[in-house]
Amino acid sequence: MDNDAQPRGTWVVLGGVHLLNGIAPRRPDEPIVLVRVPSQEVCVPSITVVVRWDTLGMCQVTALTAESTPLGGGLIEGSALLPDAMAGAALREMIGEASAPGLVPLCYLAEHPDGYHAYAQIRFHPEDACFVRVTREPVGGGSVEALRWLDPMLAAHRTSALRLNNHLRYFHTHFAGTELEYKYNLAPGTDIWAASMELLKALRYGELPDCRPEYRDEFQIYAFENHLFEVTAPDAERGYASFIPTVDGGHVLKRKWYAEDTFARREQLYTDIEVAPGGFGEYLRSGLGLQVRAMPPFRRVRYDVQCESMRTGHVYGIFFDRCSLLAAPEVVLSQCELEYRRSRSLLDHDEDEVLREMERIDHWLSDHLATSGLAEQRTFYSKLSFLRDTITTRPELAPKSTMTR
Repeated sequence: MDNDAQPRGTWVVLGGVHLLNGIAPRRPDEPIVLVRVPSQEVCVPSITVVVRWDTLGMCQVTALTAESTPLGGGLIEGSALLPDAMAGAALREMIGEASAPGLVPLCYLAEHPDGYHAYAQIRFHPEDACFVRVTREPVGGGSVEALRWLDPMLAAHRTSALRLNNHLRYFHTHFAGTELEYKYNLAPGTDIWAASMELLKALRYGELPDCRPEYRDEFQIYAFENHLFEVTAPDAERGYASFIPTVDGGHVLKRKWYAEDTFARREQLYTDIEVAPGGFGEYLRSGLGLQVRAMPPFRRVRYDVQCESMRTGHVYGIFFDRCSLLAAPEVVLSQCELEYRRSRSLLDHDEDEVLREMERIDHWLSDHLATSGLAEQRTFYSKLSFLRDTITTRPELAPKSTMTR
């Protein structure tokens, strides 16, 4: 197949939902619908593809049986294909009312030399659908209407059915239990809301190559108090422990282990911690056997922009936050942080690739922040270091009870 001699073909393939969830066998006479669409890949080949129905324009639609017998065809506007996530009138007329109720996007199909890459559908809404690649190499060469790619695509789906057929199970995490993070200290007085909106807009418009805001989870807002304790001993436990209140009156305990500010730090969250606000230090000393020093409590406001690499499926958080001391709100640390979060991929990627891609994204982020006048230099400066420095310069802000065990 000569990609230079003809346009590269891309399709959204529709079929019965039972072909994904396995509740019924495939029937020879059931419809497989090929919807020719403009290429939706941000990069080629990609891991993640998002299709927005109202951007497709007029699509050539071909309906076949599962044995490649033609059923019909015609032009259908993309927004009229699956209104309300159900087959529209033109599709129902083409495939018959009996097959219409279970019709869903099965996959996104992209033509490549020697065959087709298949992307399994993982999310489907009236407005859009999300697909992840399940083929390492192109499969099923020949005419797309011959459906030689169909069996390999469905076999690949079955192999990963537990992850593909269960909500959000397609995510996995490299470096479990370790936080990987670059930081930038923002200029005093930075409006972190405006800064986060500008960065989100840049991602939406493709200013960071191969990346877009994370599908349907692009932005989050957080505002909470944080009661942080430096862990000074035993040596193996050094770092910090902080308590974050939950809406039901409990607390989350965040532990980080490190001797100095650095890129990679061990991290763990413990939920549903039952401890009274005045008993944080005693909980750490008596309950966990730690020697600790209380730091000034602070309020943290954070805006999270989630950046998804469509090439690899890795998701990175770019966080803008503002920490101000409860006892002295004028004492503020504002930072932008870049952190690896998770991976939306069925195809294994080595951990070194995560690090290389994170470095590439950081170079872009550094340029973006510098151009915006927000920050000039990368750092690993931690909240703990900020609090230490604060009570060194303003000892009166140290909590009254700072004794260790």
